[in-house]
Amino acid sequence: MGEEADAVFPAEDHLFEDSFSKDRTFSFLGQECKINESFGASLGVAASVWDAAIHLCRFFEQISLDLSGKRVIELGAGTGFLSILAARLGARVTLTDLPLAIPQAVRNIKANTPPTGWPSEVPIAAPLCWGQDQENFSSDWDLVLGTDIIYMPETFPLLLDTLVHLCGGGAVVFLSSKMRREHRTQDFYDNWLPQKFEVELVQTEPESNINIYRAALRAESLTKTPEY
Repeated sequence: MGEEADAVFPAEDHLFEDSFSKDRTFSFLGQECKINESFGASLGVAASVWDAAIHLCRFFEQISLDLSGKRVIELGAGTGFLSILAARLGARVTLTDLPLAIPQAVRNIKANTPPTGWPSEVPIAAPLCWGQDQENFSSDWDLVLGTDIIYMPETFPLLLDTLVHLCGGGAVVFLSSKMRREHRTQDFYDNWLPQKFEVELVQTEPESNINIYRAALRAESLTKTPEY
């Protein structure tokens, strides 16, 4: 992406003009996570835990998703909240975002280390620019997660290419999105993701305008047959 990477965090008028931070505590699935949000012009939207992430956590609670031992990678992890929760529940987690967002996630990982240590392994935080360096990552995942990452139409083909690579081994994708008309979020789910994936709307919240989708790579695109 190079210079294009900066545009992945859109600068809205008067958004994050002043630098400050705050701590927020979240409790899901029997785990409590204390997340520091460091607001500033450099991080933009990566600084915050957005409602779409909270809704996905609630959805995982509702379906009693067992993450123990699962291989999980998160795209656009921002603060790292979702990945940290998954790791505290026993998942083997790699969280990714643009390079400028990684230090914040690393700080939150360290701050949320369980007293007895991570049940599986310490979460890994690594930079990943969609459509550019996904080949540096494995295709052997159980789950690929993303929350509120569908908001820039110019990144849609890059994200699709990245998802195709990461899901080559049969991973299931869960994406939670605020359905912003001005960002053409619905277009990604209706016209981009179905090009390569079977897509299912598993939850919709009209009041918050947040949808959760489950997707799996079409059989003809798999690099190997998934094991069940």
